[in-house]
Amino acid sequence: MLRDREDIFYQRFQEFHEVARTGQADNDLITERKEAFTTYQALTPPWVLTSDGEAISGTYRRADMPASALVGLPVSTGTVEGRARVILDMTEADLEADDILVTAYRPELVTGVRTIKGLVTEVGGIMTHGAAIAREYGLPAVVGVQNATRLIQDNQRIRVTERTATSRSCRRAPTGEVGSWLT
Repeated sequence: MLRDREDIFYQRFQEFHEVARTGQADNDLITERKEAFTTYQALTPPWVLTSDGEAISGTYRRADMPASALVGLPVSTGTVEGRARVILDMTEADLEADDILVTAYRPELVTGVRTIKGLVTEVGGIMTHGAAIAREYGLPAVVGVQNATRLIQDNQRIRVTERTATSRSCRRAPTGEVGSWLT
């Protein structure tokens, strides 16, 4: 049998069928897949990957943006200020009404979206799930903010704002500056 009930996620359907049939699991294979999964989680995917496997990179225009602003793609209008909650695993999220969710990109973010007032993701575009959910719930949102989960501190006060018609920004407060808002 499986050593841990979560081990089922490291099995292919046919492998799990064999475990159910024989009562024997290949625990070495499960351990190997867990280690590979941990390695894959540390990778940063390219913004765009063509069907030929070519990685395309680029930058957002920074016209009229403060030098310290983190720039991304606007996907839902509005300006909001609040506490940044950097969440990498939505099952561990403890969100409150004043929170702005900062995440890499998780399709399951819809479960916490009813309690937040803004959204920042590292990956995404205008038609991605996070963008659609933000528009549906009327949340100011910016996606495609490179390294947002590394550059924004959990519990930090931030502002997500539309700076121009085509860009949004979210900026970290300078270290030690109490009560400053981000623009």
